[in-house]
Amino acid sequence: MRLWTLHPRYLDPQGLVACWREALLAQKVLSGATRGYRNHPQLLRFQSSSEPQPAIAAFLHEIAAEAGRRGYNFDVRKIVGPRSTRKISETRGQLDYEWAHLRRKLRVRAPALARRMRGVEKPEAHPLFRIIRGDVRAWEKGPNQPSRATRPAVTPRAVARVRTRGRVAHP
Repeated sequence: MRLWTLHPRYLDPQGLVACWREALLAQKVLSGATRGYRNHPQLLRFQSSSEPQPAIAAFLHEIAAEAGRRGYNFDVRKIVGPRSTRKISETRGQLDYEWAHLRRKLRVRAPALARRMRGVEKPEAHPLFRIIRGDVRAWEKGPNQPSRATRPAVTPRAVARVRTRGRVAHP
């Protein structure tokens, strides 16, 4: 699940549709309509909001508005309740982390869009979020993990070490 801090204008069609579907799932979780994903880290900022349901509604309305600008027709009747007018604080570090993450995805999934986005250095946030100073959020999956490109290669020797770790070697 990825509920982007980024403005949805930066998402490719696949990302926009996925964000819509995942936000609808988040809406169900926040309303107690499903038991799965209740502890998903992407939900923390909505759960800690003073108005979780209206906050996710505001998030969904902006996704639907972006879809409409592109000629798509997302069913806004699926959005439950009123929109929040209160903004959720999010950090610049989180926004920058997500921007780098999305740019990596776009290079593979939508190279033409990735090229058009090259000049964007400070992306705009989703209107629900007010950007404040700060680092990547602790709930973000692996914010300090090196990217795949900088991770050490998996060698047969490393695999053998992992497979035999904790076992007694037999002669």
